[in-house]
Amino acid sequence: MALAIRFHDQRPLEANDSLREEALSGFAHSPKSISPKFFYDRRGSELFEQICKQPEYYPTRTEEMILSQAANDISDIAGAHANLIELGSGASKKVRLLLEAMRPASYLGIDISEDFLLSSTRRLAADYPWLDVQAACADFSQPMSLPGEFESERSVAFFPGSSIGNFTPDEALAFLHNLNALLPAGGGLLVGVDLVKDKQVLEAAYNDEAGVTAAFNLNVLERIRAELDSNIDPQRFVHHAFFNEQASRIEMHLISTDAQDVDIEGERFHFDRGESLHTENSYKYTPEGFRSLAGKAGFKAIAMWTDPAHLFSVHYLQRI
Repeated sequence: MALAIRFHDQRPLEANDSLREEALSGFAHSPKSISPKFFYDRRGSELFEQICKQPEYYPTRTEEMILSQAANDISDIAGAHANLIELGSGASKKVRLLLEAMRPASYLGIDISEDFLLSSTRRLAADYPWLDVQAACADFSQPMSLPGEFESERSVAFFPGSSIGNFTPDEALAFLHNLNALLPAGGGLLVGVDLVKDKQVLEAAYNDEAGVTAAFNLNVLERIRAELDSNIDPQRFVHHAFFNEQASRIEMHLISTDAQDVDIEGERFHFDRGESLHTENSYKYTPEGFRSLAGKAGFKAIAMWTDPAHLFSVHYLQRI
């Protein structure tokens, strides 16, 4: 029997309408692009869970190691019975480390994929029967509101996985400004941030030998074909990811293997052979660079933890 979860629906648009609008806009743009938020339907979310287990993909295991070692310190900084808000809901080891150390009064998972959100929060509710578990289906990159108990200064938002890197620096600043407005004065933000490092390590992480990241990238085309009126053929595109050193970011693209026309919702888009659909950026920061960015958005740097190889960092920020 499904466990009762307090559910808050804050979706600004129906998912298909949003996908339709952004596909038509992004495919008409030059260069062509689409937002990485459309990776995360149920299949995409499952593929990302698989990516996190690949040997080349260091961020997940490194962040988990940092959190396991820092969990008690994080709990001390957050204070007793804080409310925990997870941006991008998951039933992963990361949030469990925090739940066990912090013993929060309430947990709110926020995700754009309703099916994945409900399954992950129900698993948490089953595993932590003492915890008040709530779920909000929302695009947390846009302004939203929190349920009443999460407006307390004891609330801490958790944004793991270096997802902040999917935004351009200007977008990341706007996102942090939105979070600053969302959180109460004195509230905390615990955020994972991937660090600048050797190019070979970075590129291997996004080109795993098993091809899971490639399948994850191509899944956005599967969504367009399945959910919209489109003849797009994912088999006529290939995954390509590389580190753009000048911009300090990994770029993910889907490359057309031949010249082709693609129809979406009655509109036709031409791809030359080798032409790219830009699907994701993942910016990498120095610790100083990220603290400076957070400061511009009204956050005070309280603490930072990293691994011995300085691959990854976790920052605790406080809303001023």
